[in-house]
Amino acid sequence: MPVRLRITLLFCLIVFVILATVCATVYYYSSTVRSNNIKTRLTNRAITLARLLKQSQVFDRALIHKIDSSTSNNLKDQTFQAYDYRNDKIYSYSDAPSDTLTVDTAILDDARVKGTIFFKIGNKEAVAYHYTNATTRIVVITAAYDKDGQANIRTLSNILRFSFFAGIIIAFVGGYFFSGRLLQPIKQIADDINEISARNFARRINTNTTVNDEWHYLSETLNQLLNRLQDSFETQRRFVSNASHELSTPLTAISSQLEVSLQKNREAQQYRVVMESVYQDVRHLSKLTQTLLEFAQASGDPGGLNIMPVRMDEILMGLPAAMKKSNPDYLVILSFDDMPAEEQKLIVFGNAELLSTAIRNIVSNACKYSEDHKASIKLQAEDETITIAISDKGMGIPEPELKYIFQPFYRVNTTAQQSGFGLGLSLAYRIIKLHKGNITVSSTPGQGTEFEVTIPTAKF
Repeated sequence: MPVRLRITLLFCLIVFVILATVCATVYYYSSTVRSNNIKTRLTNRAITLARLLKQSQVFDRALIHKIDSSTSNNLKDQTFQAYDYRNDKIYSYSDAPSDTLTVDTAILDDARVKGTIFFKIGNKEAVAYHYTNATTRIVVITAAYDKDGQANIRTLSNILRFSFFAGIIIAFVGGYFFSGRLLQPIKQIADDINEISARNFARRINTNTTVNDEWHYLSETLNQLLNRLQDSFETQRRFVSNASHELSTPLTAISSQLEVSLQKNREAQQYRVVMESVYQDVRHLSKLTQTLLEFAQASGDPGGLNIMPVRMDEILMGLPAAMKKSNPDYLVILSFDDMPAEEQKLIVFGNAELLSTAIRNIVSNACKYSEDHKASIKLQAEDETITIAISDKGMGIPEPELKYIFQPFYRVNTTAQQSGFGLGLSLAYRIIKLHKGNITVSSTPGQGTEFEVTIPTAKF
């Protein structure tokens, strides 16, 4: 069922319930008022008749009959009857001479017990009133057909029925119209999305800047999603292009050297030189492939990693030896001045190998691009986060290039002569993000650079 029709039917159901409740309430209230009104009028007439009958020395039966026939009260087919304590009829009046009431003695007895009772005889409504004094004990029956009251109730019932069905029809038509207006932005969003393709990925959904409603929020959210997808596609495209170039360079060198060496017979020493050159290219290719595998792992789903509690101070304490092993000139200085007393503040949930790789890549860059080949590491633990500051006194990074340093294969112009693939910082960035952390950088050309890594602590 279309959403527009479902919204319309739901709106009609709500209107149906509201109108039914209102109409039923109005009808019940009006019917109750009419019933109470006729009861009051018939009771008052019974009391008046009983008092007249009590004064028999003043008002004889003929005079009372004449009074009843002369009284006008907008009631039709009136009938008045009175019974003594032996249930003998002592008085009777009817607008129509042939119209009489046959009253059950049970009604008379019930009126003597309760004082006043209300009942129906045919289409008439009646009241039985028990009147007593020192000399009189009579039950007066007054009955009549409430012609005007019933007519008003029927008119009201017809008006309510018409209003009810007219309201339902108006609600359906109006709901169908307004639901179409309500869903029009959805259709516009869908049309805009259908026009977006790989060749036209820069197109975005039109947003109404004058109305900040849910549709505007949806459009903005979808545009942000498209921006992230476009960035991902661009990053993937650049990565594939750069990776292909980086992989093809050593492969081309290996192929060219082997091809040249096989063109003619050479001496053993010449073959040895070629083999050593090929071996260096193979090591370069192996290292690049390993780095790409680590990059792919860091770009994956955290659910696929081996997550366990990791002490960050232990990872940092292994760095000086690791840097010395990679290059004897590298020096790492650790500063643990603000170590917390609670061990839990030093523990994070993550993958120890990946976290070690991320910090090692940043420290390696700090040592590589500093004249003194020295990097300083400062650890600070707070209640909910662990902050690791890695600083050096190297050449620094120009301000315009800071926003690009975490992109795969990007290398700062001043470091182009140094060996490397341009994947270290990008890999570190992805690993830290994978652990729900954050990494920032500040640098002053000629003075040095500082990286600050923030990772949330484990919650036990």
